Amino acid sequence: MNNGLSAKIEEWSHPPFDKETTIQLEGLKQNPEQLEDAFYKDLEFGTGGMRGVMGIGTNRINAYTLGKSSQGLCDYLKSVFNNQPLKVVIAYDCRNNSKSLAIKVAEVFSANSIKVFIFSDLRTTPELSFAVKHLEAHCGIVLTASHNPPEYNGYKVYWKDGGQIVPPQDKEIIDRINHTRFSDIQFDANEGLIEWIDQDVDQAFFDKSVQLGRFDQSGRENFKIVFTPLHGTSITAVPQVLTQAGYTDVHLVEAQSSPNGNFPTVKSPNPEEPEALKMALDKAIDIGADMVIGTDPDSDRLGIAVRDQNNNFRLLNGNQTMVVMTYFLLEQWKKSERLDGKQFVASTIVSTPMIQKMAQTYGVQYMETLTGFKWIGKLIKDFPSLEFIGGGEESFGYLVGDAIRDKDAVTATLLACEIGTFAKNNNQSFYDILIECYRKFGAYKEKLMSFTQKGKEGAGKIKAMMEGYRNNPPKEIAGVRVSQSEDYLKSERVFLLDKRSEKIDLPVADVLIFSLEDDSKIAIRPSGTEPKIKFYFSVNDTLGENEDWDTVEPRLDQKIATIIKGIGL
Repeated sequence: MNNGLSAKIEEWSHPPFDKETTIQLEGLKQNPEQLEDAFYKDLEFGTGGMRGVMGIGTNRINAYTLGKSSQGLCDYLKSVFNNQPLKVVIAYDCRNNSKSLAIKVAEVFSANSIKVFIFSDLRTTPELSFAVKHLEAHCGIVLTASHNPPEYNGYKVYWKDGGQIVPPQDKEIIDRINHTRFSDIQFDANEGLIEWIDQDVDQAFFDKSVQLGRFDQSGRENFKIVFTPLHGTSITAVPQVLTQAGYTDVHLVEAQSSPNGNFPTVKSPNPEEPEALKMALDKAIDIGADMVIGTDPDSDRLGIAVRDQNNNFRLLNGNQTMVVMTYFLLEQWKKSERLDGKQFVASTIVSTPMIQKMAQTYGVQYMETLTGFKWIGKLIKDFPSLEFIGGGEESFGYLVGDAIRDKDAVTATLLACEIGTFAKNNNQSFYDILIECYRKFGAYKEKLMSFTQKGKEGAGKIKAMMEGYRNNPPKEIAGVRVSQSEDYLKSERVFLLDKRSEKIDLPVADVLIFSLEDDSKIAIRPSGTEPKIKFYFSVNDTLGENEDWDTVEPRLDQKIATIIKGIGL
């Protein structure tokens, strides 16, 4: 162990670190490998916040690493707002230690003479985003690790518009945090500046969700829903919003309805994973439900299952859900004659190209961002003269309107039910509308593959894989020539067939995208929140009649399988 690492570890044996931390450190010293992993680097406060394993050490989520980030943020807020009276809103999810860590964060803000509104119990991330604007706060904090495993927690920062921090604030905040020492943290709370909030903000959020997600139709009492919060926070909002909107036939998966940071009934509380929705699907089959919906622990993402053409339940991926939601919203705006060219929809560079095709058809502007919903929130802020209809990303996140500035599974759940009700009223299903979109805008099919590489060694493997694709890009894949390559780290798009290039006008990111002559696409990027490297595949075909989907879909699946084999995965 080098001297620098030894000195860093030794620092945690003395004040300002408390006696409990010192005792835990002595225990950790009995396992040198775990000790090194806990201290070999500082847990980075990235461009949206921080996420990591809980425990002691500089590479862990604990009261001191969160305190350091909070102290740096306090100093930054004071410098930006010239010492005017400041307000912050704090929320937390169902994870182990979330409430106690949230209280520690609140104490730091109050010790810095900043007014704190903190939820009295766990709340959803979209409600935190809403509350920042609703309470006219200068920023917001939510403690969550989304769908990561139980040992994780995290800290996300929102700006006064209710969106996650973006340039230039993000890098300025990171710089201030990096120059903050543990000894600088002010932990002595000013209790008079801490105010607990709950029902009044809840109801305002529910009202806004219903206003955004409910449409003029009947038949809600005939639409049967099975819902699971996967032990997360959406139990505090989704059933309430559905009831307020008029849905009376909602069935909870009781075994998964109590918040629990250990997520005892699932391997992963991730609605992207089919296994996570198994209990809900079993219940839906048993009671003859129309739709299954599950949300992740902080309720910003949702997974749904709907009846297909054979009346069997089909789990939809994030792209498919986003396609139907965007189409439905555009149709509603068109019917109410609100489309005048001053609206936009948004998606990300690794999501389905169909959203752009759809926007063009309706005369609506399409905007594309990097992966991460903070960029969609930034678009809303940067283009105030345009109305935001809706937008999403392939990772099961969707946002309706601009009152909330992050992906919102609460309102999106209501929207999914409204679409399902609309379809049932017209002797269709949600899935029928999806196939209708394939016929109108192109039969697109996407697939995501993720490879987990944990720890210091794993991070090195991911870096080496990215460098390999970057330094030796493929010229062809599965016998089809690569027509275009995009390197977002170099901000460069190269058109291989006519040997020209252009600048990519988006922030720098570690993403590679290869487009083939047949319009297939492969995107590769390391996850920003998990120790994974992700591969995104998109292929397409034409669909003549809705009934032809049963033959077109297997052809698309085979096309994806051929590409996967072609790049050696």
